[in-house]
Amino acid sequence: MTRMTPIPETVTIHVPFRIVKRGGRKEVQLPDGAGSEPKADNTLVKALARAFRWKRMLESGEFASISELAEREGIAPSYMTRILRLTLLAPDIVEAILDGKQGPEVTLAWLMDGFTEDWEGQRLDMRDTGR
Repeated sequence: MTRMTPIPETVTIHVPFRIVKRGGRKEVQLPDGAGSEPKADNTLVKALARAFRWKRMLESGEFASISELAEREGIAPSYMTRILRLTLLAPDIVEAILDGKQGPEVTLAWLMDGFTEDWEGQRLDMRDTGR
């Protein structure tokens, strides 16, 4: 008869992660180097799509003003203006957002607080998590 080692009644497993808010939702973020594919922030992607769509509608002359377009869309002109500012983001930052590589600190709320129109300044802000 062989002797078996006793099996403990509880097992503790340590899994390093942190919970971050992205677009109003909580998301589990794994530590750097952990295998996980970047995931686009749907709230940010939707806001970017709306911003560029609204910009195109205004530039085409379909609507004469932001107020007119906001009324048709059923939203406040001030909100539309803040979302339209997203069209001033540097192209590489827009691409990073669409690819989900913008970093956890870059959320719609964070961008709506305001950002510089200078693309190089935007890139520096994106790297500075304590903005």
